Amino acid sequence: MHGSTPTALASESNELHPATGAQTGAHLHAQAHDATPRLRGDLGVWLVILMELLTFAILFVSFAFARTREVALFNASQATLNLNAGALNTVLLISGSWCVASAVAAVRGNASVVGARWLLGALACGGGFVVVKLGEYAQKLASGVDLSTNTFYMFYVLLTGFHFLHVVVGMLAITYLWLKTRRGRYGSHDCHALETGAAFWHMVDLLWIVLFPLVYVMR
Repeated sequence: MHGSTPTALASESNELHPATGAQTGAHLHAQAHDATPRLRGDLGVWLVILMELLTFAILFVSFAFARTREVALFNASQATLNLNAGALNTVLLISGSWCVASAVAAVRGNASVVGARWLLGALACGGGFVVVKLGEYAQKLASGVDLSTNTFYMFYVLLTGFHFLHVVVGMLAITYLWLKTRRGRYGSHDCHALETGAAFWHMVDLLWIVLFPLVYVMR
């Protein structure tokens, strides 16, 4: 007995307690599975995200190219934009992404109630963005600005309007996820849908981080 190795002792223990040995093996297998790198969220949604990023990239490049051809017009038109409103919306979207990330972390820790509260915070940030942006659009419409005003405003309406639609879609997705989360649907056992929604919202945030300096700031 004194000459037994640890491996032999473990083998003897498993033979004496086969159920315990099986449970230990299953636990180790689950740990190994959890440690395996995987894509967070649904693959189909990631493909949609990649296509949306490509679409916006084409629009951004088109905007930059058009600007080189009409620098004075673009500078004059940019000067009429509300920089403070754009900066506020940047803060709101970044804060919203932080809330979503915190919600995912909470749900992974089986704190669904806390996660649901973070999602409400993200919805509040998204709602604030919508209100500020609608205020901007109202001001522009009141001053007679539309797609046909000039090249800059054509891009302004296309880029910000297309992004605005993505914010609304993201808010609808988060609302659905909030309803499910507050009912305890997600947890450490399953937060796949929540991770998918978070990926989409982070895309919306990333697009604005590029759009804001490009359209509002750069001269």
